[in-house]
Amino acid sequence: MVTVKLLLKIYGNRERAFHSAEVLISNELKELDASAKFSVSDDNWLMVDVSGEDSEFASNFLGSKFGMPVTELTKNEVYSGVIDHIRENEIVVDVGTLISIPQNNLTILGAGNAKQIATRFGMIKHLPVKIEVTDEAAKIGAFTKAQADIWWGWKKSEQDRVIANAVTRSELKAAVKRTGHARDIYGIERLGLMEHMITCRETSDGPGIVAAIGRSVKGELGVIKAST
Repeated sequence: MVTVKLLLKIYGNRERAFHSAEVLISNELKELDASAKFSVSDDNWLMVDVSGEDSEFASNFLGSKFGMPVTELTKNEVYSGVIDHIRENEIVVDVGTLISIPQNNLTILGAGNAKQIATRFGMIKHLPVKIEVTDEAAKIGAFTKAQADIWWGWKKSEQDRVIANAVTRSELKAAVKRTGHARDIYGIERLGLMEHMITCRETSDGPGIVAAIGRSVKGELGVIKAST
């Protein structure tokens, strides 16, 4: 048996998140001779015990696909993480240890303080991101150019987008359908375990969809308004 800690945070309704993780990981392993048992670490990351003939390959595959929390940092290294806090002058990302992205490292995303920038790009807690460590001793970093390009690509497109956390794709889809907005969106994309993105049609208004589904969705909602 091989145990791997994955960069998938269990939060909110833990039972629902845990079930979503089981479905997601089991689907990834369905073609392999490997079975998985699940638990949650003390710091709320998903732990997977993989057994079977392909256990070593499967654990390496899962670690590569979803990322693994790290505590030892290297300058200029790129890490996967999730947004932990958004403050007035910094965005804090959890990569296994907390990394501060101060306001002076956010200029790639335009003007404004950290909270204003986060609002502009629909950033919410638990959103998966890529960062580069600029000072390993002080635990300071910056979003990668590739990450910034993704956000700018969304911002400069013709469609508004809604980011949601603490919700399954089926729950989010049901909320959109129940409020009569199914025809107003192109689809729902998985960004993380319980984090998803709604892509609106060109004639649809992201804030309007947030207002409609807000009471049905227990987690946070962020909006990216198209700038075109």
